[in-house]
Amino acid sequence: MATPCLSFKVDGQLGDARTGTLSLTHGEVSTPAFMPVGTKGAVSGIAPSELFEAGARMVLANTYHLWLRPGHEQIAKFGGIGKFMGWDGPVLTDSGGYQVFSLRSLTKVTEDGVTFRSPINGEKRHLTPEIAIEIQEAMGVDVAMAFDECIEWPATRERVIASTERTTRWLQRCLGARQHAEKTAMFGIVQGGMYEDLRREHARILVDMDLDGLAIGGLSVGEGHQDMMEMTSVVVDELGTEKVRYLMGVGHPVDIVEAIARGIDLFDCVLPSRAGRHAQAYTSVGKMNFRNARYREDQNALDPNCSCATCRGYSRGYLRYLTMIKEPLGARLLSLHNISYYQSIMARARAAIASNSAVEFALLREEAKVASAPAPLGC
Repeated sequence: MATPCLSFKVDGQLGDARTGTLSLTHGEVSTPAFMPVGTKGAVSGIAPSELFEAGARMVLANTYHLWLRPGHEQIAKFGGIGKFMGWDGPVLTDSGGYQVFSLRSLTKVTEDGVTFRSPINGEKRHLTPEIAIEIQEAMGVDVAMAFDECIEWPATRERVIASTERTTRWLQRCLGARQHAEKTAMFGIVQGGMYEDLRREHARILVDMDLDGLAIGGLSVGEGHQDMMEMTSVVVDELGTEKVRYLMGVGHPVDIVEAIARGIDLFDCVLPSRAGRHAQAYTSVGKMNFRNARYREDQNALDPNCSCATCRGYSRGYLRYLTMIKEPLGARLLSLHNISYYQSIMARARAAIASNSAVEFALLREEAKVASAPAPLGC
């Protein structure tokens, strides 16, 4: 039975793609939706008001990093993560499972949980499913992710089976640890590597559990685009239609639009802000690398089809100049544009689905391919 802090309603459909309304403690989110990533309680260089102006209505933060600093107890004293970071809308927190994967050389995984040393001060920490839920509820997030084990790719079938079974056991412990289900919803995460039968089996197990939403994890870890999309389709086939579907950590515009076409409702990824910090911009006319000298004297707006603050106010030549002198404003302006562009993709997808326009959705798919192609290198 779903908790009272979350409801999800499908409003329209175009093939398998769907648009809906996700209602949470701190507001409503129209889906499909993209959550900018504020790992440590901030989207790098971008103010919460700018995120809202760009079209974001929900953001992601990370349990692991916020537990290390400043600590969930301190965040709770400020009235929760939203008030702490100055964000009025819903917040979803990753449980820390991905950090176990990405920092696996520094961690020890056992059935009880994960032991590691803080990269900040070397302090020994032990993160368990119970502690992960305690942290997320204390921070007052709208959606807490279950603690899972995300493993490397490729991995042997035996390794994937053992990890997926542990993820199920940890999920059961997460459900048992909940103290504030009336305020914080919880999503489970489907694992299973790149094995179709394991993915299907795990998805069926999660569908039968008392979860508010269903996420797909363990993708975008090195496999190709086609494999990612095939496995997404496999899992969606098993998830049913009633609960919100979240594809974690994906990805490039083409990945997102193709996943929307397969029925995914919710996304997050660090790429928009990370690309901006590395002098790259996703645009409707292709990906741009502002280390390339071709932009030195270019007086055009960054993206002729974008109305974000960056595109309204600055030329490509100026953005190139900021990049070359390593002025932080350049990274900030490019990140802001990238986040705005991702939000525009979501808005256009919602509009195409709501109007049942296969033509508009097809045009968006083609643009997403162009926007995701590697940018030319340059000096």
